[in-house]
Amino acid sequence: MSHHSYVEGENQIIMEASCPGNRYAEKLNENDSPQGIQFTAILDLQVSEARGVVRVLEDSKLRVEGSDWAVLLLVSSSSFDGPFTKPVDSKKNPTSASLSALKSIGSLSYIDLYAHHLDDYQSLFHRVSLQLSKSSKSVSGNASLTRKELVPFQSDISFKGSEDDKVSTAERVKAFQTDEDPSLVELLFQYGRYLLISCSRPGTQVANLQGIWNKDLTPPWDGAQHLNINLQMNYWPALSCNLKECQEPLFEYISSLSISGSMTAKVNYEAKGWVAHQVSDLWAKTSPDAGQALWALWPMGGAWLCTHLWEHYTYTTDRDFLRDKAYPLLEGCASFLLDWLIEGPGGYLETNPSTSPEHMFIAPDGKPASVSYSSTMDMSIIKEVFSAIVSAAKILGRNEDELVQKVLEALPRLLPTKIARDGSVMEWAQDFQDPRGSPSTCITPLWPFSRAYNNCRENSKSM
Repeated sequence: MSHHSYVEGENQIIMEASCPGNRYAEKLNENDSPQGIQFTAILDLQVSEARGVVRVLEDSKLRVEGSDWAVLLLVSSSSFDGPFTKPVDSKKNPTSASLSALKSIGSLSYIDLYAHHLDDYQSLFHRVSLQLSKSSKSVSGNASLTRKELVPFQSDISFKGSEDDKVSTAERVKAFQTDEDPSLVELLFQYGRYLLISCSRPGTQVANLQGIWNKDLTPPWDGAQHLNINLQMNYWPALSCNLKECQEPLFEYISSLSISGSMTAKVNYEAKGWVAHQVSDLWAKTSPDAGQALWALWPMGGAWLCTHLWEHYTYTTDRDFLRDKAYPLLEGCASFLLDWLIEGPGGYLETNPSTSPEHMFIAPDGKPASVSYSSTMDMSIIKEVFSAIVSAAKILGRNEDELVQKVLEALPRLLPTKIARDGSVMEWAQDFQDPRGSPSTCITPLWPFSRAYNNCRENSKSM
């Protein structure tokens, strides 16, 4: 990655860099790669005025001598200007933006900055507490640090229980195999909330496979947004854990997907509406990814994300959100799904081709396969989206819309969830053998809040 660093003035190190413009930059010469995102990071060094001295070394390093204390301020910015602006066309200047951000906090003391951080974080974190044991060892869910309690350069974290800080988390996880410590479950619960609070806020990018903690130029799975469970899973705790603000980047991302996804629907499938497949990225990619069909050929990623829109309304009853944000996205998604469905045997509406995310089956010829028709995952998600738009239309007074009428006609014709001979929910429309030698792990239609759940329950009663 092309970058250079230099000292500015007497107390700042500025690094300016350019990201690779090609997805697989390590395979190309630098000159072959188009311009990528530009970014800047500035490290500002503050020391004790009474005794501290800062010396510049080699024009790119700073050394502190004789100081009682030092504070490092790190700010950064990039030229990224949304998923539909090419890096070469961006007008953003990351160095100017970083200097401006630094100027806005440069006069604040360490205690001021620390107090601001606590106010920002704890206002979200302390909304929910969880206690599963009488003597909890986890981080306190209701004790807040106040400005008066802050002492510069000291870790001031409140614990419930005096023994917890003497045992590492790794040791606690290992001991959990024989001693099911409920407080470790509490800790993991709060850790999950911490991750979402830290990486997904209004104005940020959506959480991806590494969040904001990626350390690699070429991270695993490109640090992308995977839509066949990973992105959804990141946001499952948001509403039940009282973090609805943390969902805003997800909804902005779905909006971007709907724009690029309308082109994918038209070009790839000659369909209306919008679609998104399994692998996406910062640029709101919606087309099928290169690779095997068991992950690449899955046009239900956007539809699954749309269930988050309806769930947000059921928690908040925010009619403005439903009307202005959720409903237009649900409309576009449902339009594609209506075009994607075909009539199968018995007059049922089905999906074909169809996959079940990253799962395979044993075909009748004894060979492993991944493409069939009407996977339970497909049909369950479609039922959820169709049911959501019907419910939303009732609330918004749009029952008579042509699209809603088409959805109402399609709903009872969707292929029902099937129950296998052994009483398990079938992952596929046919009772294929599982190559893993175990029952299907596809449990989406069994989720108690899923509308498909009732269908599964009724079918199982008749077995």
